[in-house]
Amino acid sequence: MSKALSAKAPTARERLLSAANELFYAEGVQSVGIDRIIEHAGVAKASLYNTFGGKEQLIRAYLDSRHAKLTERLLRGVDAADNPRDRLLAVFDAQAALFVENDYHGCAFVAASAEAKHGGAIEEASDTYRAWVRALLTDLARDAGAPDPDALGRQLQLLYDGGGVSARMDRDPSAGAFARQAATILIDAALTDGS
Repeated sequence: MSKALSAKAPTARERLLSAANELFYAEGVQSVGIDRIIEHAGVAKASLYNTFGGKEQLIRAYLDSRHAKLTERLLRGVDAADNPRDRLLAVFDAQAALFVENDYHGCAFVAASAEAKHGGAIEEASDTYRAWVRALLTDLARDAGAPDPDALGRQLQLLYDGGGVSARMDRDPSAGAFARQAATILIDAALTDGS
């Protein structure tokens, strides 16, 4: 039996998440309706409600999926770096690589948060992602020997966020290089102050 014939067909959950990822990311979580997602996924309406319960839970699952993929991508870059300083910069290198992709539409978490109601599952998913990025940068700053890793982590997160917004709004992938340059200055200043 060939691999094509023996390959397991995607589940309704996988098809719904794939459709949500494509449509929500390109067009926004509020502008894309349930019927469009169902049609794009090629599943019955009951599949969406049985699997996710509703649109807000589907959006949450979409954001959780993006968080997992971004986590993997950032950590792959961090793990490949040779020293603690370069691990911090690797976060910006991994982000900059996103900006040159043809389908880069900005940060999914920023976009979804802008459309979400206060205190809901969407805001919670975005807050979780942001907290993870800040913790990553803070931990890496601590490993690099920064005297105030919390402050450096927060400063670097501002650059990270700003780079993503700038790349999207200016439609200019060079924002990644500029964010990295600014991060280098902050990191080197912090590490010099600590020595």
